[in-house]
Amino acid sequence: MVTKVVDLRSDTVTKPTEAMRAAMAAADVDDDVLGADPTAARFEAEMAALMGKEAALFVPSGTMANLVSVLAHCEARGSEVILGDNSHIHIYENGGISTIGGVHAKTVRNNPDGTMDIDRIVAAIRHPDGALYYPTTRLICLENTQANCGGKCLSVEYTDKVGEIAKSHGLKLHIDGARIFNASVALGVPVHRLVKAADSVSVCLSKGLGAPVGSVIVGSKPFIDKAKILRKTLGGGMRQVGVLCAAAYVAVRDTVGKLADDHRKAKALAEGLKKFKQFTVDSDSVETNMVFFDIVDSRISPDKLCQVLERRNVLAMPASSKSVRFVIHYQISDSDVQYALTCVEKAVEDLLTGDTKFERLTNGTTTNSYGH
Repeated sequence: MVTKVVDLRSDTVTKPTEAMRAAMAAADVDDDVLGADPTAARFEAEMAALMGKEAALFVPSGTMANLVSVLAHCEARGSEVILGDNSHIHIYENGGISTIGGVHAKTVRNNPDGTMDIDRIVAAIRHPDGALYYPTTRLICLENTQANCGGKCLSVEYTDKVGEIAKSHGLKLHIDGARIFNASVALGVPVHRLVKAADSVSVCLSKGLGAPVGSVIVGSKPFIDKAKILRKTLGGGMRQVGVLCAAAYVAVRDTVGKLADDHRKAKALAEGLKKFKQFTVDSDSVETNMVFFDIVDSRISPDKLCQVLERRNVLAMPASSKSVRFVIHYQISDSDVQYALTCVEKAVEDLLTGDTKFERLTNGTTTNSYGH
C-alpha cells in the first residue's frame, strides 16, 4: 500500500499527469538542434503568441532561461544589471551571470511587496560619464511573482513604469516570470498585458504549471536568435525535445485554470496556521500559492518542525533560520491542507513536550535549500 504524502516543499514536486505522459509518448519529434522538431516549434510559437512576443525558445531550466536572457542583453563583459537584493537571479542561481557572463549585479532593496522603489532603480543607473570607472548599466530585472517576498505579484502599472524607465535610459527589461501565470491569475490581468513592457520574459513550466521539465524564454526574434546560440553554448540544445514540449503544452493548457484554486487553498492554509500562538502569519499577504510563517517560540526551530512533519508524511522546507515555507500546487487537495494543519498541531505538541528525537532531514531539504 502506497502511503499518501502531502508534499508542500515546492510547486516543483508535481508528478506528470496521465495526459502529459500520453502526450509525451505520442509526440511528433525530430532534431531540435537542427531546428526540425515540429512539436517544439509549435509549442514555442504558441507560447510566444500567448505572451504577446515575437518568438520563444524552450530551455531545460529556469536558471538557464534567466542566464541566457541576461547574457543576450548584456553582450559586453563588464555590463551591469539592476535587480532586487532578494531576487532569485541574485541569490539562487549560482552567480551565473557573473561567473559565466562577466555581468555585474547592482542590487536594489526589495520591499515586502516584491517591488523595488522606482527612485532607487533610477539612482542605480550608471551615468555614462563614469564609464571609465564603473560598469555600464544595460538591463533591469524584475521577478513576478517575487518568491522570497511570499509570492507577491507585481502590478501591471508598476511593471509598465519600470519599463518606461528602462526605455528612457536606453536599457532593456527582463522579467523572471517563473510564476508569471500565478501573478496573471491573482491580478486578473492577461499574461500578455502583464509583460507588455518587458523585452524578455522567462516562464518556468515545471513550477505551478506542473510540467516535468523546462522553461521558455520569450522576446523579439533577434533576441531569441541570440538566445538560441547561448543555449547551445551552455549545453542546453537538445535533440528530440518535442517529448518535453508536448508535456509542457498540456501543462499550460490544463493547469493555468487551476491556479486560482491553488491560491484559495494557500489562503485557507494560512488562516489555519494563524490559530497557532507559536507562529506568526499574515494571511492577508498571501496573494498566490505560497505561505510563509515565522516561528516565535524558541523551543521550535524550522528544521525540527520540518523533521517532525516528515514523520507524518508532510514535507516542507525551512525558509530561513526562523521561518517555514509551504507551497501549494494543483496536486494538493483541500483534504491535504486540513491533514497538514492537523499534523502541524501534533508536531507542535511533540516539540513542546520534548517527546521526539531528531535526525538529518531526508526529504531533500537542508538548512541551505531555500529558494526553490
